[in-house]
Amino acid sequence: MADSSKPIREFKSLRVRVDDVVYMPGLDAPPDKPHPFVYFISIHNDSPVPVTILGRKWVVREDDGEVTVVEGDGVVGQTPVIEPGGHFSYNSYHVVASDAQVDGAFFGIAAGDRIFTRIPSFRLTVDDPPF
Repeated sequence: MADSSKPIREFKSLRVRVDDVVYMPGLDAPPDKPHPFVYFISIHNDSPVPVTILGRKWVVREDDGEVTVVEGDGVVGQTPVIEPGGHFSYNSYHVVASDAQVDGAFFGIAAGDRIFTRIPSFRLTVDDPPF
């Protein structure tokens, strides 16, 4: 178990890749946030020790000025253990009212240390509907 008195440190050997971001106007979305996006993420462990992902934090900054922070335990309902040289891939979605910039981080444990790794920034760009 990680020592909660130790500071959390950035773990550079955990690499996050945004594999794809897809605008999916056919998915259900609330009227105030009518633009759904599905994103595909891979977390790669380039370290010599297993890493357990315990949580995540997303910050979605919409171009209209609204900021939404999403924090929670695990990743898509899981707390994956990523072995050395391994990876964990998943997809999820978010709905927005306008184009947005997304940033975030994953939090976990490696060799008894509390760690985090940044998620590369990516854009949610609403495509013009076909005419």
